[in-house]
Amino acid sequence: TPLRVLRHPHYRMIWIASFGSNVGGWMEMVGVQWVMAEATLAPAWVEAGRPSAPVMMGYLAVAQMAPVLLLGLVGGVVSDRVNRKKLLLITQFLMMLIAIGLAIDAALGDISPAVLMLLGALHGVVMAFNMPAWGVLTPRLVPREDLADAIVLNGLQFNMARVVGPALGGVLMGWTGATGLFVINAVSFIGVQLAISRTPDAPAPPRREGSSAWRELREAFAFAFRERGPLALTLAIFAFSMLATPLLRMLPIVVHDVYKADADAFGLLLAFMGAGAVTGALTVRMIPAWYPRHHFIPLSVVGGGLAMGATAAAPSFALAAICIYFCGVFWMWVFNSSFAALQLLVDDRMRGRVMSIVNVLSFGAMPLGA
Repeated sequence: TPLRVLRHPHYRMIWIASFGSNVGGWMEMVGVQWVMAEATLAPAWVEAGRPSAPVMMGYLAVAQMAPVLLLGLVGGVVSDRVNRKKLLLITQFLMMLIAIGLAIDAALGDISPAVLMLLGALHGVVMAFNMPAWGVLTPRLVPREDLADAIVLNGLQFNMARVVGPALGGVLMGWTGATGLFVINAVSFIGVQLAISRTPDAPAPPRREGSSAWRELREAFAFAFRERGPLALTLAIFAFSMLATPLLRMLPIVVHDVYKADADAFGLLLAFMGAGAVTGALTVRMIPAWYPRHHFIPLSVVGGGLAMGATAAAPSFALAAICIYFCGVFWMWVFNSSFAALQLLVDDRMRGRVMSIVNVLSFGAMPLGA
């Protein structure tokens, strides 16, 4: 099973620390989304003629993701030119500072939609440089024959956090308010930084003589858009990112306004989706080896669309929870299979650049969809 990959000590440290950080990240997301929904659904906001709650959720998505769209390619070039370990340590530290700022604002009662968007934008800037460096971390911690299993395990860890984080966040928010969630997320970065500091050094890979940043980007674009396999995978990731992520963006409004429920219910729906994603991670390996991935990935995209349509049409909270569980299954199948295939196809020399291109398209599609 993929769990055997945990025998690699450096990968195991990163996996455990990332789980803790992702739990904190999902808890923070519950707090941010709920605070934004409450603020923009409040009578004072509505009566002032300000943009509606769904529009503000779209603005929040743009603030968080637009920096990745604008700077992601720069981040990819940087990650292939500098020490990747040092880059990760710097970006993780900066994200911790932003999380601390969010916690302090919430504790002072000074949090507002404008503050949420400003801090979200700063986080997006740092993420543009963190993502390509993080994307090349796993391939240097495990041998190639274990890479596919490691990517499956990464997805399993992320979605286990999606189960634990929102469910725990929904409960804790009733006790501590959003401030407690933001504090937990800020503290979780410490474990990740300690784990990264213990991994082997990762100097920049050798560059071709006379190679310019523009030439290196052209090479990565040619790989992503001219090669048939990478092109199909890139398109699948882009389409699903644009059409699926609005489900998460608008969910707190649906819970608040349609089902007349509170943050506990929002966290519960996210936990159901996370449970579906964990199921997807555990079952994706049950697909027979002879079944072609170029069939499985588009079928998963279609299945995800049908499950989201059913979730949107669900007349009751209980039925929505069942439907969103299957959204999680297909979500995992699409992203896990697509990114695993890309990691196996790309050469390490341009891995950072190629993954940054795909991440830019994926994260750029999210605010577009919202």
